[in-house]
Amino acid sequence: MAKSNYITRAGWQALDKELKFLWKEERPMVTQAVSDAAALGDRSENAEYIYGKRRLREIDRRVRFLSKRLEVLQIVDYHPKQEGKVFFGAWVELENEEGEAKQYRIVGCDEFDPAKNWISIDSPVARALIGKQVDDEIRVETPVGKVLLYINKIWYETEN
Repeated sequence: MAKSNYITRAGWQALDKELKFLWKEERPMVTQAVSDAAALGDRSENAEYIYGKRRLREIDRRVRFLSKRLEVLQIVDYHPKQEGKVFFGAWVELENEEGEAKQYRIVGCDEFDPAKNWISIDSPVARALIGKQVDDEIRVETPVGKVLLYINKIWYETEN
């Protein structure tokens, strides 16, 4: 399944901030540490040198990924026309058949976070929710089987 290129403004800013930190702060610091370690002599048994080079490769790989990804991401801002329906960026309160309610936010695949109950727009639940409104029900295929969910509430947090 192809991942979407949608992201919230705050999500884009967080990725951009990470890229700038890695490139302007962490990479120069690690480069200096590797240079200092190399000056100490034998590099084959120099742990600081070996780990520093490894960290530089990790930083460079992440910088390349972020640079390419930020170019193709499309920021989706809240619009008042979205009110009352589920669209990208929405918070949704869902209730299962047992009456248990849980809140989720629909975000881009680059910013989903299970700890915050942020689900990817590409997830089966999010895809089933798009365009729905309060009191609608959705059926979603999950790893434990088909689940029936009811939409109790929809709201948006506007970002500055």
